[in-house]
Amino acid sequence: MVVVVATTLPAVLAGCGRATPVSPTEVASTSSEATPDGASQNSASKNSASPNNASPNSASQGAVGPGGTVLGGSKIVLLDPGHSGGNAAAPAEINKQVPDGRQGTKACNTTGTATDDGFAEHTFAWIVAQQVRQDLERTGVTVKMTRDNDTGVGPCVDVRGQLAEEVNADAVVSIHADGAPPDGHGFHVAYSSPPLSQSQGEPSVSLATALRDAMRGAGLPTSTYAGKDGLTPRADLAGLNFARRPAALVECDNMRNRDEAVVLRSPAGQARIADAIAGGVLAWLAKH
Repeated sequence: MVVVVATTLPAVLAGCGRATPVSPTEVASTSSEATPDGASQNSASKNSASPNNASPNSASQGAVGPGGTVLGGSKIVLLDPGHSGGNAAAPAEINKQVPDGRQGTKACNTTGTATDDGFAEHTFAWIVAQQVRQDLERTGVTVKMTRDNDTGVGPCVDVRGQLAEEVNADAVVSIHADGAPPDGHGFHVAYSSPPLSQSQGEPSVSLATALRDAMRGAGLPTSTYAGKDGLTPRADLAGLNFARRPAALVECDNMRNRDEAVVLRSPAGQARIADAIAGGVLAWLAKH
């Protein structure tokens, strides 16, 4: 699938990785938060574009739901590919403490995890996000991104979450892959809990459920080590905490599991996951 460079906005949603700072050469290997993907808000512009810019491929006639049903009005989806390729070279920026959305702080971001042979989570998230974007734009959905390349730093997790309201997103999806112990496998979808806003209640839970159902419908197994039945309520993900729009974070399998690593780095596996995520988003948009 051809990669389309995304229109980016200084935003924040984090997912896998760890909640504590890491060295620039360390690869996060836990599922505690996709660690903020960025740097300070000022430096986040290195990896972001104006939130008012739409992709030249975006359509305006409305989104198409399951079965080809045209959804009324223009829908906006914010995609947040976790971490970024420049994070490892900017430890001072990504280790900077930022608000976590629950009166605490956490690191701006992390490097993310990787497969045992070095395929990085940030690269996986970037590839899949581009494919999800193309799938959604073909149906008329306007897609915004929290970063516009895989070489910059950031943005920070709090910034990513705040972007959801800035761009008036109908839905926010953060894309990650986990770094859990190698004997664990399967995907899980996180949402902010307990909710800090109305949108973090039923709207976010139903979005997470739609994504879970689509991933499972694509034949992907739910996690054996996190959450319950593929859903994971989380209070520690700053990107989700700051989002004031329906938001969910997908941990697309475990990069440290040998079998799932093969799927995550293969074009066929990436396309399968991207199609499932796009399908879940469209199914949810058709009802909201």
